[in-house]
Amino acid sequence: MRHRVAHRKLGRVTSHRTALLRNLATALFERERIRTTLAKAKELRPYAEKLITLAKRDADRLHARRLVLRDIRDETVVKKLFDSLGARFAARAGGYTRILRLGPRKGDGAEMAILELLGSEYKPKDKAEKSSTKGEKDKEKAGAAGVKSGARKKEKEAPAE
Repeated sequence: MRHRVAHRKLGRVTSHRTALLRNLATALFERERIRTTLAKAKELRPYAEKLITLAKRDADRLHARRLVLRDIRDETVVKKLFDSLGARFAARAGGYTRILRLGPRKGDGAEMAILELLGSEYKPKDKAEKSSTKGEKDKEKAGAAGVKSGARKKEKEAPAE
């Protein structure tokens, strides 16, 4: 029976497991979307959501920042967590992350997943927008190429004088 056995061990000793979760949480907050195994994603989810809940605190903001700094050592990531991510999830009561299953990994067959923060979803452009932006980029390249070739001609002529 598995009474009161809460978490997965992930094949690591305790110190390595906490280091793994800290590194994954740092990467998640920095990039807002990471690709990892399903077991690691399921373990990281409550860990990261507790840190986001701390970042939402208004009353004891300094103490909350110090609590988060125990786990996430990168101060730029902590600043982003408290400034932008905490504000983004201020009205939300919980459930800040989403796990998307990807299927088995080619090498060892491990079940892969994407763990992402809500609000950082991939938004593809419409076909009309793609064609218009592609045409504009081609025009810019052609114009830049014309300027470069003209500048080269002037440079070549100038030393001859």
